[in-house]
Amino acid sequence: MADSTRPQQPRMAWLHQGEAYPGVPFYNAPMTTLFISDLHLDPSRPAITELFLAFLRDEAMRADALYILGDLFEAWIGDDTPSAAADAVAEALHAVAAAGVPVYFIRGNRDFLVGNDYARRAGFRILPDPSVIDLYGRPVLLQHGDLLCTDDVAYQQFRAQTRDPVFQAQFLAQPLPARIAFAQKARDASQARQSEMKQGDRATFETVTDVAPAEVEVTFARYGVDTLIHGHTHRPAIHALQVGGRDCTRIVLGDWYEQGSVLRVTPQGWTLDALKR
Repeated sequence: MADSTRPQQPRMAWLHQGEAYPGVPFYNAPMTTLFISDLHLDPSRPAITELFLAFLRDEAMRADALYILGDLFEAWIGDDTPSAAADAVAEALHAVAAAGVPVYFIRGNRDFLVGNDYARRAGFRILPDPSVIDLYGRPVLLQHGDLLCTDDVAYQQFRAQTRDPVFQAQFLAQPLPARIAFAQKARDASQARQSEMKQGDRATFETVTDVAPAEVEVTFARYGVDTLIHGHTHRPAIHALQVGGRDCTRIVLGDWYEQGSVLRVTPQGWTLDALKR
């Protein structure tokens, strides 16, 4: 819960999508922090990787900071995985950091095994999930987002198992071919489960795979913030809600399967925009 004795910062008038500079495209203005998630970079979709690399070479170079809130890669089975795409991404991210732009990363459900070796290569700092940051004088909670999906009990059980340090150490100690086989088996099982759920009650599928409203309210109350930014659900939107009499905002980042998605935050407000290929 928030400390009622703590001096309250003045509430900023945050802009909703499309309200900033009507009729004028919003590019990366001075003092802009960028948030992205769910790129799911994979060799099968090279155009998205190229879009991301272009985004890093151009806009990210001029930002105050870049936050990647998980699922940068479609799959990650260890920092020793040979991948030309991962090498190119690491080089590009390191260039952003070398230009003086801090880069932060929160692990997602697809790349929770990203470790310190790759972080050093890419020049980013790994943050805990969740984390509270100071964003232009305003406390903001960042998450990948899967912790909010508590209605998906089977997934939460799987998540708890795979985040266990003992499990991770045992998994990473296996030979690369064994890790590849395990990851493929887990992906096939996940896809089969989702397909089965979709063929059943569609409303139930949408509910289970989205955030649980009660968990969202508990999270706002626990951290005492009024702004939450996350990804994971692939449902980009801005949600206004009331928690304990406070006006709160939940910003959901979009995925990069067909196009890019970026949240641009300035001291004056924010915009959530698509990046066309």
